Amino acid sequence: MGLQIDIAAILANHAALAARAPGARAAAVVKADAYGLGADRVAPALYAAGVRDFFVALAREGRAIRPLLPPDARINILSGHMEGEDLSGLVPVLNSPAQFFRDRVLRPGKPFAIQLDSGMNRLGMEAAEWGAIRAEAMAARPEFIMSHLACADEPDHPANAAQLAAFRAMTEGCDVPRSLAATGGILLGPDYYFDMVRPGVGLYGGLPFAEARPVVTLSLRVIQTRAVAAGEMVGYGATWHAARDSRIATVDAGYADGILRALSSSGAKLYAGEIACPIVGRVSMDLITVDVTDLDHVPDRLALICPAQPIDRLADLAGTIGYEVLTSLGLRYARTYL
Repeated sequence: MGLQIDIAAILANHAALAARAPGARAAAVVKADAYGLGADRVAPALYAAGVRDFFVALAREGRAIRPLLPPDARINILSGHMEGEDLSGLVPVLNSPAQFFRDRVLRPGKPFAIQLDSGMNRLGMEAAEWGAIRAEAMAARPEFIMSHLACADEPDHPANAAQLAAFRAMTEGCDVPRSLAATGGILLGPDYYFDMVRPGVGLYGGLPFAEARPVVTLSLRVIQTRAVAAGEMVGYGATWHAARDSRIATVDAGYADGILRALSSSGAKLYAGEIACPIVGRVSMDLITVDVTDLDHVPDRLALICPAQPIDRLADLAGTIGYEVLTSLGLRYARTYL
């Protein structure tokens, strides 16, 4: 198994998204281990390219990369200040009045940020909650105030304009930096930029940033090939029978490696160069079977994620999104960083 991660492509994607919002500070979202690609490699490379603002979901993610980055890197924790959490060297994004008061009691004078709920109903203070503590919060000088868009990957969705209006109304007169746009929000245009943008999935080659350079290539080793006569079954449950005399290759990965079981009988393929080889039978824990009958020569490896089948195409076939494909990639792959 070989997972190839193109750091140069990540940096190029960040630069391209930053260029879309030239008046805003361009952060980088490296949560979930940089979307499964290795925050220990991705975050320092982004820092070296000039990024100073990083976002992770959990404090333990922030603690993992804190020693890898110089002191001027700001690591923001989207879950905020959870009870009993060590936030040394980190910036909690406070999501509720309870978090705000906990943080100010336990970390007086330490940096913090605020998240507001502009309509997604997931994290952040609602308008009434924010109104009740706004004066006190602003007196403590948050690093920034942010919110998050629910439908930014659908440019014409009315929720985008509604959330923009709500965010503006809640932050009018606040003289601290504001942030609303992640990857999809950047693509919505200047109204959404504010002072800081937070590119995430677009860094890693995923939609909605259609112009992104691909970042990931995943190739799987062929363990064995066999002749399968017309009518014979392949794999668990006998869900596939050969319609012709076939050659079947078994490769060395499965759902334990993040190759979603939903790809069974989905039309997903592995590739030998530009030649498509259909997945047949069920994706099992450690193995996938592939019809290689049409190949003149079976190579040592077949590619699952490649230019012919990028992450979002694979996601479509599995009935999911590119985010899940990336973050599901397992730890058994031999990783190569370009």
